[in-house]
Amino acid sequence: MHSFQPKPLAARRASALSGRVRVPGDKSISHRALIFGALATGTTRVRGLLEAEDVINTAKAVTALGAPAAQVGAEWHVKGRGPGGLTQPLAALDFGNSGTGMRLMMGVIAGHPMTVTMTGDASLSKRPMRRVLGPLKQMGFQVIDEGKETLPLTLRGTGDLMPIIYTLPVPSAQVKSAILIAGLHAAGETTVIEAEATRDHTERMLRFFGAEVSARQHDGKTHITVRGGGELTGRNIVVPGDPSSAAFLVAAALIVPGSDITIEGVLVNTTRIGLYTTLREMGGAIEFLNTREDGGETIADLRVRSSDLTGVHVPAGRAPSMIDEYPVLAAIAGFARGDTRMDGLAELKVKESDRLAATADGLLANGVSARVEGDSLIVTGTGSVKGGGLVATHLDHRIAMAFLTAGLASELPIGVDDTSMVATSFPEFRGLMEQLGAAYQEPASAVISSEHKQP
Repeated sequence: MHSFQPKPLAARRASALSGRVRVPGDKSISHRALIFGALATGTTRVRGLLEAEDVINTAKAVTALGAPAAQVGAEWHVKGRGPGGLTQPLAALDFGNSGTGMRLMMGVIAGHPMTVTMTGDASLSKRPMRRVLGPLKQMGFQVIDEGKETLPLTLRGTGDLMPIIYTLPVPSAQVKSAILIAGLHAAGETTVIEAEATRDHTERMLRFFGAEVSARQHDGKTHITVRGGGELTGRNIVVPGDPSSAAFLVAAALIVPGSDITIEGVLVNTTRIGLYTTLREMGGAIEFLNTREDGGETIADLRVRSSDLTGVHVPAGRAPSMIDEYPVLAAIAGFARGDTRMDGLAELKVKESDRLAATADGLLANGVSARVEGDSLIVTGTGSVKGGGLVATHLDHRIAMAFLTAGLASELPIGVDDTSMVATSFPEFRGLMEQLGAAYQEPASAVISSEHKQP
């Protein structure tokens, strides 16, 4: 099990942010590049891979399964094993904090005759796996400890998976992806039906690697089908900048007066830009420049300038396209005028923490009016945020980064109790923010307590 040494940090009011930066590679695409590279025939070369703990744990997992993934100069090379070619690992696969890497890998293991134990850190071990295990078990995947739904789990795959037609009960790109990946190894066609669009990186990248994947609309739903038995071919991949990481820089530039920044080469896939759509509706000056295609994905440079924001209603249907960005949206909604209502947030309750409760608690601790109503979060903004609070992150990297963004424009510093887990997704967070002009100070508790003593 993992043990972090807590690293508290506080964000102070910053001067205008400026400059051009590039954020690390997209986490979703990095995971998939490694996994599909392992399943393909030949070598896959990946440039721009996100070298964060979550992705490194996926690289270790595919290596343990017999498909070595290693850094070679500026690239990562994965030596693929082709259809059914992965082998039984010698030890448990440890995914740390990565729900994405683990759930996608369940789809991989499902199609191979092997028994594998999966483990993770304390946070990941609390997250229920029922939604992904259910459909995979219908295909022939076995859970050795029948009825157990949290890590550690011992799982048994098979070379004789059955294809299924599965309707997602709630939108989830991870569950969809696990089923489609398993479907590569099933006889015939496997179909996932979704009522709301979720991230489509798996479908795009499977096609890029040579799989037969189709998507069609029927009765208002999308039917995504993969044909089993095909062979993936190793490819060269350039990973675009992660829009979920860019979100913190974008938000900071909007709320710090006088800011004008450009973030180069960001993924702007339509299933990932719900936050940017929302921020524009709030009055945010965000431009997509130099839009282009690469490796089946759309990329652009983002120019962001400080803006006066107004509260908006964010519909539930937008949740799948911005599920990771609600904490930072909520954290800066206090700087908007009026109510920002975010609906359809049930998924946030089963993330690295109960993100819904943790976000609301963090806002209240810093003088922002916020309340949870069922699966909705309502933040009442006044155009400014008092700050001065210390936020409990609950080992959640996005909670930490969200409030370290809000603190750059609050009257008093905003502290978080721990930043050690930021390395799981965005180890360059502080460095890039400071490059643009952000101001941080440690230890956070000392900063907060001293500010409160001031008259």
